[in-house]
Amino acid sequence: MPIHCLYISYDGMTDSLGQSQVIPYLIGLSKKGFSFTLISCEKEENYTANKEKISKILSDNNIQWIPLNYTKKPPIFSTLYDIYKIKKIAAKLQQEQPFSVVHCRSYIAALVGLQLKKRFGIKFIFDMRGFWANERVDGKIWNLKNPVYKIVYNYFKRKEIEFLETADYTISLTHNAEQEIQSWTSIKNNPIKIQVIPCCVDLDLFNPKKLDAQKLQILHSTLPLQKEDFVLLYLGSIGTWYMLDEMMEFFSVLKTKKPQAKFLFVSKEEHERILITAEKYGVKDSIVIRPGNREEIPYLIALSNYSIFFILPSYSKKASSPTKQGEIMAMGIPIVCNTKVGDTDKVVKDYNSGILIDNFSAKDFANAIEKMDNTFFDASKIIQGAYDYFSLEKGIEKYNDVYQSVLS
Repeated sequence: MPIHCLYISYDGMTDSLGQSQVIPYLIGLSKKGFSFTLISCEKEENYTANKEKISKILSDNNIQWIPLNYTKKPPIFSTLYDIYKIKKIAAKLQQEQPFSVVHCRSYIAALVGLQLKKRFGIKFIFDMRGFWANERVDGKIWNLKNPVYKIVYNYFKRKEIEFLETADYTISLTHNAEQEIQSWTSIKNNPIKIQVIPCCVDLDLFNPKKLDAQKLQILHSTLPLQKEDFVLLYLGSIGTWYMLDEMMEFFSVLKTKKPQAKFLFVSKEEHERILITAEKYGVKDSIVIRPGNREEIPYLIALSNYSIFFILPSYSKKASSPTKQGEIMAMGIPIVCNTKVGDTDKVVKDYNSGILIDNFSAKDFANAIEKMDNTFFDASKIIQGAYDYFSLEKGIEKYNDVYQSVLS
């Protein structure tokens, strides 16, 4: 008899995040005897484009999906309305067919899980995904000089402690965040159960040995890249946290050392911003932008010599696990990245999988570029790092261990 579980995500399954960081785990856990009902909040544009594909994937794996509309405006009140909708349907489902576990992805979902735990005694897994309230401040989404945002921030910091203390198990993306949490006075006096599971990668998809050589050649021919070009890759969105100016300055320094360098952006958004920033640093003619679907991403990574990501270092980033790191390492490509982001430093050092930058100065960039020329990076060791640290199968096993523990 399958164990009936409720999974709540404020992120949509028709978003790329839901497709890479929720659905694969639920499919894996479904094969281990768990039956899922999934509640998510879907953005209208993504839902319209992807609902049929996602519905089929989920129904094929016996996952019951209840998509709700994501309310965008006005700020705060829209989120409160979404929380109300999720609470209402979750309580109704619990009364109709009781769940053994409620698994909540991040803080908005955890508000619902906490209520279900208190009202029905259901086992509650808090999958925190990061220090959410601090992320809103560090990312300049919430200005604490605004009294409304100050109240909301303080509310979620209090709730954060309550989630951690009440949850039957907490999931952290990084060891760095786990250590930080266990050092907090209220937690230190009453240690909690935390399992570290980073943003994992489908190593069947991100596997250089499984690439079709002809398909790779055709893709290369569609891009303004020459065989002799040195290709630096940026993969993913250009959002609040990714330091586009600093990455572009790095590339401008690289260009002086390697005139044949090209900067390939694999990104679905902000194309104009990328080009405006490139023009500012005098490298616009060396920029190549190509959006890619999930199946194309491994091929696009394979076209690069190096990859780069600079993430704004801040308190909240202790808890971050960049999905792109695992995907790029799985393809055997070395990375240039900055320190003070989750467990990134440790993984890079443990597997010699790239070059770490402490400061964003022209001198630091020049030193890193010199290391690029003088350091041998073993692709097989980098790939092994992806298998050891970012394997989706290992992530599913860890989640299975957590579920078994809370149910025992």
